[in-house]
Amino acid sequence: MQKINELGSQNEPFLFILSYDLKEQFVQPLSELDTDVLFKIANQRNYPKTPLAKNYSFKKSPLAFQNYKIALEKVLDEIRSGNTYLLNLTFKTEIETNLSLKEVFTYAKAKYKLYFKDEFICFSPEKFIEIIDDEISTYPMKGTIEASLPQAKEKILADEKEMAEHVMIVDLMRNDLSMVGTNVQVDKFRYVEKIQAGEKELLQVSSKITASLPKDWSNTLGDLLSTLLPAGSITGAPKKSTVNIIDNIENYQRGFYTGVFGIFDGKNLYSAVMIRFIEKENNKLFYKSGGGITIDSNAKSEYEELIDKIYLPL
Repeated sequence: MQKINELGSQNEPFLFILSYDLKEQFVQPLSELDTDVLFKIANQRNYPKTPLAKNYSFKKSPLAFQNYKIALEKVLDEIRSGNTYLLNLTFKTEIETNLSLKEVFTYAKAKYKLYFKDEFICFSPEKFIEIIDDEISTYPMKGTIEASLPQAKEKILADEKEMAEHVMIVDLMRNDLSMVGTNVQVDKFRYVEKIQAGEKELLQVSSKITASLPKDWSNTLGDLLSTLLPAGSITGAPKKSTVNIIDNIENYQRGFYTGVFGIFDGKNLYSAVMIRFIEKENNKLFYKSGGGITIDSNAKSEYEELIDKIYLPL
């Protein structure tokens, strides 16, 4: 993270891409950015906007429900033992499409997008942190429901399991921000946004938490990011023990999935969590997705949520 500290202290605009476990890091000044790294963050992009101009196919082959249920039961055992209260359980799913990774990236509709060297893409709806005028904000996202269901907004906000999950993450992120800033506040609690998930529309529930930073925060920006990562919304609570459980239960390495990417523009910082993620392995495409598990989780509904999150937002 030293390079991030150096570029931040020089007020040099740069892009950063950090893996879930921070073992892989890509940091480059925007003035020297590789041509095969494309992004859309906030109002900035380094590629032309292009409308979808061809018919596309998309097929997903998720793991069997029984295999998912076995992993879920292991998580529930850990919860009953008091080792975690909330854990974000994820899996990889093989997908097929007639579009290239770059085409999916280019055509996808999302607030935050990244294309990395024909290795992976993400089209994320979830901010990680923003730092504007010495104020840091984070926007944990927990709770998803199909928008087409009757009274969907009322249902997701009244769901006790979803409420408990969201409260845990908000509490975790408040604690995380208190390690880097002062005057921590929950500015907005459980607001609902609509996103397009392929042919479906989903409602997702987020909160906004803020804190004040010292004026010289950019000098130690790498240290700040190290303190906050991995993101609480894609790990769980308490974070340290939950991360250890994830490493033991998930049957693959997350890599850059559920890491973060963002830009520092010389003054402010904008970033996103790398969810809605497709990776190329041995010329096959795999979509990584998951959801938060609590003691009240139902295996069937959690499995369906995992599959619902496998889509192309075209």
